[in-house]
Amino acid sequence: MALVSAITNAVITTTTRKPILSPSLTTKTLTLLFIKPTHTQRVKTHTIRHHHSRRLITTMSSSSTDQKITAPYGSWASPITSDVVSGAAKGLGGSAVDDKGQLFWLESRPTESGRSVLVRGGSDENEEASDVTPKEFSIRTVAQEYGGGAFSISGETLVFSNYKDQRLYKQSIDSKDSAPLPLTPDYGGPLVSYADGVYDTPLNRLIAVREDRRESSLNAITSIVSIALGGNTIQEPTVLVEGNDFYAFPRLDPHGKRLAWIEWSHPNMPWDRSELWVGYISDTGDVYKRVCVAGGDPTIVESPTEPKWSDEGELFFVTDRKNGFWNLHRWVESDNTVAPIYSLEAEFAGPLWVFGMNSYEIIKEHKNLIACNYRQKGCSYLGILDQNKNTLSVLETPFTDLRNITSGVRCLYVEGASGVHPTSIAKVTLDDQASNVVDFKIVWSSSPTSSEYKSYFSSPEFIEFPTEVPGEMAYAYYYPPTNPVYQASQQEKPPLLLKSHGGPTAEARGILNLNIQFWTSRGWAFVDVNYGGSTGYGRAFRERLLGKWGIVDVDDCCSCAQFLVNSGKADGERLCITGGSAGGYTTLAALAFKKTFKAGASLYGVADLKLLKEETHKFESRYMDNLVGGEKEFFDRSPINFVDQFSCPIILFQGLEDKVVPPDQARKIYQALKAKGLPVALVEYEGEQHGFRKAENIKFTLEQQMVFFARLVGHFKVADEIVPVKIDNFD
Repeated sequence: MALVSAITNAVITTTTRKPILSPSLTTKTLTLLFIKPTHTQRVKTHTIRHHHSRRLITTMSSSSTDQKITAPYGSWASPITSDVVSGAAKGLGGSAVDDKGQLFWLESRPTESGRSVLVRGGSDENEEASDVTPKEFSIRTVAQEYGGGAFSISGETLVFSNYKDQRLYKQSIDSKDSAPLPLTPDYGGPLVSYADGVYDTPLNRLIAVREDRRESSLNAITSIVSIALGGNTIQEPTVLVEGNDFYAFPRLDPHGKRLAWIEWSHPNMPWDRSELWVGYISDTGDVYKRVCVAGGDPTIVESPTEPKWSDEGELFFVTDRKNGFWNLHRWVESDNTVAPIYSLEAEFAGPLWVFGMNSYEIIKEHKNLIACNYRQKGCSYLGILDQNKNTLSVLETPFTDLRNITSGVRCLYVEGASGVHPTSIAKVTLDDQASNVVDFKIVWSSSPTSSEYKSYFSSPEFIEFPTEVPGEMAYAYYYPPTNPVYQASQQEKPPLLLKSHGGPTAEARGILNLNIQFWTSRGWAFVDVNYGGSTGYGRAFRERLLGKWGIVDVDDCCSCAQFLVNSGKADGERLCITGGSAGGYTTLAALAFKKTFKAGASLYGVADLKLLKEETHKFESRYMDNLVGGEKEFFDRSPINFVDQFSCPIILFQGLEDKVVPPDQARKIYQALKAKGLPVALVEYEGEQHGFRKAENIKFTLEQQMVFFARLVGHFKVADEIVPVKIDNFD
């Protein structure tokens, strides 16, 4: 339930996609499908018009003199249109550097129906980036549904997972005419997936995690396998490690003699309890001896993650033993003990939702130095950890949010963002001592044109607010309404849209997101909540949700909204809530069990916990055991069982190919609310899975949420020309 649709990017015009009613459905179902224009249909560009637009043009240049238009909150016109948002939402699926120091990154493109393409960066400022992936391929794995770690580069060789058939392919990255060649068998469909591959050069093979769904899609078999890279025939992969429920991070030492990996078993998720193992490799490539490095002692609660070997053969990893925060540690092989490298109440890693995370790098030029990113109180820091001196120094960069780090030639490539920078990759050049940044340059941006709208950006304000538990605080990012052309009357308070993040073991992050700016530039206040159970604040905060999902998250969201009302930052009569996946569940639960919000939008959200447990994929099939409890709790926390307690309008959005939260969830709550007589609408998308990747669907979802809230609780007319979907029990 982790994935929340990343809606962040931009082109002003786009090909129109016409919503039509499915001929197999009655109009009452409100099922909207999209068809691509054929050669017989007229393809045209779509332009948003504003009812303030004529005056907007004449006042843009005079806004610097503080002559603003006074108009109700929510009615303001903004150049950050839904086309800008949906066209700009390029995603980042990881980065890598080849042996020559060349940077590559995996880029997902909503304007190409979510296709993921490996891109080679230019070797200098005069050379443009170029696509490596042929047009008929898309690099993406669905291992554990959320994927990640979908490609690996070594020398001139690229190995990647192709989305359509989930087979591994080999391709030369140096030859433009190189056609990808399959490495793994064809099982007649996308039944077997691979992720997180690493090269075993001496034995000319790839070692990767394999998820095999041939016998059961709901109870897949996960193992660590090797895939031969040479030869003219496709061979069945060889199983190296098996027997547990889940595996991740297979990492080979520099000499190919030891393999480290992470494993865990039901009912745990990898951030609850996991184990780090090392296996010794024979000359024939088999694992002949295994040692549990961390996580095997039942008296120590920990979740080790991200193992990494140094060039000298030392094993490093991150775990949260003792102080409850993910800190860096080292394995002492001689006596099989674990030694902390540096202890700090900060998170040096994140939850293992996707494969291939890389939160730290050992600097090749300085063997005692580790470049790392860590989070503390809602902010990320790029640090240099000196093992010999036991010190941690902070490198100054414009980023306040960091993800992966990749070592380059005398530089670091850092994935990051800030309140004014969208998700980006920056080249960070350090001085000879690796103690200071001498150059910082953004080489890729998910939204390269976003700076055009900088005067409209609302800056995130990190807030701490009291929860219903005395003495306990929770956190959020508040974005005030911001527009250089408009202002509201002093007597009016803005409507508030509260977002509940997915996961629920995930984290809201205060970065530039054009989806949020779409709302704030139109006069909405927006708040992104880190309720109890979120990551980034240590194990104790994360475990507030154990046994209390549907209680703590709901209470904290309501407390945050009320805190903002009491602070004069929001109108208590115009509070709305939205969320995707687990955030959609919190949305529905808040509307069923509380009266704080006046309307809600659920994106592929959970209505029936029991149904979710029965139908979801293996990775999360036991997730709710620890989050919810027994049969009674599953019933009592499912919004579908308490339809009589709903009292406000709801709009639902659902992908028809969603295997995490199947479509039955949205349909079930829709039918129940419709029968109750509440205003409700359901929008379904063909070809979408868990999270919306197609630009036209991202755009439509954003527009319909806004106009739905405006019509039912906003008491204003939106500036954009939007044809609203029919709302049952209202239209």
